[in-house]
Amino acid sequence: METIALAEVAAVLADPSRATMCLALLDSRAWTVGELGKAAGIALSTASEHVTRLVDAGFVVRVKQGRASYVRIADPRVAELIEHLAQHAEHRPVTGLKSSLRVKRLGFARTCYDHLAGVLGVAVRDGMLATGLVDTADGLTLTGRGREVLAGLGVPLAAGRRPLLRDCLDWTERRDHLAGALPAALLDRAVEAGWVGRDGHRAVKVQPSAVKPFAALGVDLEVLSRPYCAAGH
Repeated sequence: METIALAEVAAVLADPSRATMCLALLDSRAWTVGELGKAAGIALSTASEHVTRLVDAGFVVRVKQGRASYVRIADPRVAELIEHLAQHAEHRPVTGLKSSLRVKRLGFARTCYDHLAGVLGVAVRDGMLATGLVDTADGLTLTGRGREVLAGLGVPLAAGRRPLLRDCLDWTERRDHLAGALPAALLDRAVEAGWVGRDGHRAVKVQPSAVKPFAALGVDLEVLSRPYCAAGH
């Protein structure tokens, strides 16, 4: 049965158009079918058929808001599956300066569905551990000091069924970054406050205003970004 299920998953992502749509949806935003069609370079009717296939497979869900209809990744587990499969595409030989710069930007800071990944994501985990904001004595837990610092940064700590913190293996760094409700809230706050910007292709642009808040998380952005300055950071 597991072999059959794996084959079904592979069949869904084997189509280049559906794979492109899934990669686009990794930015955690809701997309219209038309937008996904443009991203994949296909007609609206064809895009609609592909979206239906993705819905049936449990990869995406349709979301209605008023008269508008959107599509988004079904849940974080699906996003992680696509994220890890995407490494095969990203590890192909780079051709051209533009592609090289994009790979460097993605390697430095990108979104892994709804949280930070890449060098920056790993550094946030390391920094929060080093400064005592997160503890690993009994799994990943947020300390009292961590709650104080995050509250000071305006990061909400809403309770829910989703784990607050958990490790997520970063495929470019081969080390863990933080996933869960808290890292998702941190990314939302960083975008809202203008500490980082998103380019629509999963790369995250770190702004000068991020230096102080990220320092509170134990991250020295000036030191961290030096090797990537040539890539636009």
